[in-house]
Amino acid sequence: MSGGGGKKVVCVTGGSGYIASRLIKHLLQRGYTVKATVRDTSDPKKTDHLLALDGAKERLQLFNANLLEEGSFDAAVDGCEGVFHTASPVIFFPADPQAEVLDPAVKGTLNVLKSCARVQSIKRVILTSSISAVVFDQRGHTPDLVMDESFYSDTTFCRKQKLWYPLSKTLAEEAARNFAEENGLDLVIINPGYVIGPFLQPTLNITVEMILNLVGAQAYPDAYYKSCDVRDVADVHIQAFEIPSASGRYCLLADVTHFTEVVKIIGKQFPTLHLPEKCEAAKFVFSKSKVSKEKVKTLGISFIPLEVTLRDTIESLIEKGVLHV
Repeated sequence: MSGGGGKKVVCVTGGSGYIASRLIKHLLQRGYTVKATVRDTSDPKKTDHLLALDGAKERLQLFNANLLEEGSFDAAVDGCEGVFHTASPVIFFPADPQAEVLDPAVKGTLNVLKSCARVQSIKRVILTSSISAVVFDQRGHTPDLVMDESFYSDTTFCRKQKLWYPLSKTLAEEAARNFAEENGLDLVIINPGYVIGPFLQPTLNITVEMILNLVGAQAYPDAYYKSCDVRDVADVHIQAFEIPSASGRYCLLADVTHFTEVVKIIGKQFPTLHLPEKCEAAKFVFSKSKVSKEKVKTLGISFIPLEVTLRDTIESLIEKGVLHV
């Protein structure tokens, strides 16, 4: 699985999304042929930014697919050596958790894997999970606790606390692992933190919006921000496919930083922005507990510094016309 090469074909689900768009860009840069799924190939908001990527004209094919429709991924994964399953709703406060978050995450993952199980050419499936499938439980997390890939979020705790997104990721992972084991699929799981950095898609995603929402706010949350750069996330996905020894889960977290420091970094780089000076209790409790980088470093990743990620995030918001300075 080493090297891209024009003849190597992979599939990326949820192709119009934040992580997937960056992943597709990096795959095309490495010479891969990419078959990407979107919900509607006739919607320019989902396709134009992908079709504009270097190499897209020659090596990008777009397919319609629906997470809740079994078999809809068959055409996209056919003939592929690798499948990157990134498609899953990112909604923190859904009106209908089962329909909006849990079903698309769990049933959608199984529908993609069922399509993969029918294709003999597929060497490996990379599942985009989340650090939220690792860190949420009812134990008291002390600052000296270092969590790693052996930690799993407690589904009972998540339901009780109405943490629907962490629950969806935890359940989807569990379903994927069981299916892969039963059907002989080589599955590798990536667990990134809050992903920020420059974005390619025209619509604002929720994690970048969290940074945008600091501008003009009255206060910032009294919480620790577990973040990583979208470019690192894309590269880790590719390394997890290309390195034969890659296996299991990989926690991907560059920084655990209090929002005080996040605001300070942005203010130093963009002094004209109106940033909050007060701190208030957060809706989500982002604990200070650390997450080990030891395993993900075996994939050859060297993390982009938070200062660079935050700068590029703000510059991307300005460039897209979302933020005015």
